[in-house]
Amino acid sequence: MEDSRLLVDLHRKNPRQGPGGDSEIDLALALARIDWDTVKPLKVADIGCGTGASAVSLASCLNARITAVDIYQEFLDDLVIRAEVEDVRDRITTLQCSMDRLPFASEELDIIWAEGSIYNIGFRKGVAGWRPFLKPGGLLVVSEITWLTESRPPEIQDHWNSQYPEIDVASAKIKVLENNGYSPVGYFPLPEHCWVDYYYRPLQNGFERFLSRNGNSEQARAIVDAEIREIELYEKYKNYFSYGVYIARRQ
Repeated sequence: MEDSRLLVDLHRKNPRQGPGGDSEIDLALALARIDWDTVKPLKVADIGCGTGASAVSLASCLNARITAVDIYQEFLDDLVIRAEVEDVRDRITTLQCSMDRLPFASEELDIIWAEGSIYNIGFRKGVAGWRPFLKPGGLLVVSEITWLTESRPPEIQDHWNSQYPEIDVASAKIKVLENNGYSPVGYFPLPEHCWVDYYYRPLQNGFERFLSRNGNSEQARAIVDAEIREIELYEKYKNYFSYGVYIARRQ
């Protein structure tokens, strides 16, 4: 089994595939000043939706038609089950698609939402490439790994530089948004509970079952070891980085 399929197997039964939380979704919506009671349903794309934590939450609180996009069909299958349980299935359409080949029409969308996923193609490429899909005045809401301080210990600096060279401070990310035709509306870093309670602990609780399902293979063990290392680095250096949530409006 290739590594990507092993990663799907590790993450698909967890409530989230990255740091985040429902309260933080509410905060982002409040900062965006979205009309929660609009008569005409908003057209929303949740890009890199995983198993649907954000899509289901958005469908529960907005008058919206949501297209949930992910490259992995297994995630989308679990999203459908989740949406049925929460009684919002009629508001969500799933789309198996790469985020750099989105089929949306020009100026089709009111909101593009992407929690913890834009890194797959890079922040600059994502915000530039997705902008044409937004209506004038439409909203982009993305979370992106972000330095919280101007300088960091070499261990965590080297780790994230090797994993994601586009990591930077919030002011630099906001400048990228401005340079690509957006007006920044709001920003906040995700608090610790979004990492530990909603992401890392459920992930850790599934490690042994994951290894058992996959015959304790060398590939599976390497993936678990990498996750353990990431958790250790977060616990040691959580004051230096987090996901930043960026809310911006297409100019």
